[in-house]
Amino acid sequence: MADFIYLASQSPRRRQLLEQIGVRYSLLLPEAGDDAEALEAVLRGEAPATYVRRVTALKLEAAVQRLAERGLPPAPVLCADTTVAQGRTILGKPADDADAVRMLSALAGRGHRVLTALALADGEHRLQALSDSRVRFAAASAADIAAYVASGEATGKAGAYGIQGRAAAFIEHISGSYSGIMGLPLFETAALLRQAGVTFG
Repeated sequence: MADFIYLASQSPRRRQLLEQIGVRYSLLLPEAGDDAEALEAVLRGEAPATYVRRVTALKLEAAVQRLAERGLPPAPVLCADTTVAQGRTILGKPADDADAVRMLSALAGRGHRVLTALALADGEHRLQALSDSRVRFAAASAADIAAYVASGEATGKAGAYGIQGRAAAFIEHISGSYSGIMGLPLFETAALLRQAGVTFG
C-alpha cells in the first residue's frame, strides 16, 4: 500500500484535482532543458484516442526513468494528457495567439470531444484509462474570441481554452466528465489509484 504518488505533470489544475480527492503527491517534473513537448507530436493519420493514449504512455515511461535516475523513494507514478478533437482533427496547444483564434473560431457554434488519457506505473505494472467527453460551444463573435485570447487564458491549453476559466461563458453543453475536461478525470483516477493500492481520501 502506498500513501502518496508522484505526479508527472506541470498542470496546476491536475494538482488541484488530486487535492480535491485527498491524494498526497510529490511532483516529478522534467529538467529545465528537457523537451517534453517533443513527445506530443502527432503521427500522420493518428486517431485522437490513439494519439492521447500513446503520448500519455510515453510521458509515463520518461517519468519512470526520471524517478530511477534521481534515486527517489519508490511510489506509483501518474501521468495524464488531454487533447481536443473535432472529428479526427486534433487541436493541441496553440502555437501563438493567431493559432488560438483559429482553433476557437473552429469550435464556436459546434461540438467537439475532449479526451484525457491516464497512465499509472506501479512498479512493473502499467494501468491506463481514457475519459471521452463531449462539449458544445455556443456561437461566438470574432470580438468575443479576440477578447478571450487577449486574456492569456488560451496559452498552453489543448484546444486553446480552459473550461474552469472564462471560456465557461462559451460552453452551451457538456456530456461526460467535467474534471476530465479540466485535465484529470477524478472517477477514472480514483479507480486506477485503488487498483494500485494507493490510500487517499
